[in-house]
Amino acid sequence: MNFIKTDIEGLWIIEPKVFGDERGYFMETYKTAEFEEHAGRVRFIQDNESCSSKGVLRGLHFQAEPYSQAKLVRVIIGSVLDVAVDIRPNSPSYGKHVAVELSGENKRQLFIPRGFAHGFYVLSDTAVFAYKVDNQYVPSAEKCIRYDDPTLNINWRIKSGDKVIVSPKDQNGMTIKDYISQQITISSQ
Repeated sequence: MNFIKTDIEGLWIIEPKVFGDERGYFMETYKTAEFEEHAGRVRFIQDNESCSSKGVLRGLHFQAEPYSQAKLVRVIIGSVLDVAVDIRPNSPSYGKHVAVELSGENKRQLFIPRGFAHGFYVLSDTAVFAYKVDNQYVPSAEKCIRYDDPTLNINWRIKSGDKVIVSPKDQNGMTIKDYISQQITISSQ
């Protein structure tokens, strides 16, 4: 596997070695020793999968401490623009994001450590999205930052006239400024 550093510490793009011939292909999607050598020790406890239609935008999701989750994400079929936003309070890259196209064709993966909000926008007709997490889903800890927050200035590659499908929960997410205010309030208590 090829581990590619991003502009944000701890966030890695991972390119697996793909072995293909006329029968199809084979690749390792995760190998503990190689992963820990680059990204550190993470104990994944659950695998998840979703299927979404063109124009679906999910995110930017995260779970509040102490229930935050690290994720290793990839696309099996189709293509998405995957985005991770650093929301670690003392990080030098706080509020910055990395966007990478993940597809069934390029087979890239993105490792997102704890302390990031995450989302994706479906570029293809359909996308099957798979990810590993290192912590349980806790509904009461689930949070969402608006995908269209102007402070974040994320280029989702949405073209004029494109239909964007966003859940009411995601549409009503907080801004990054609201999140910062919540963190200041919590830390001063």
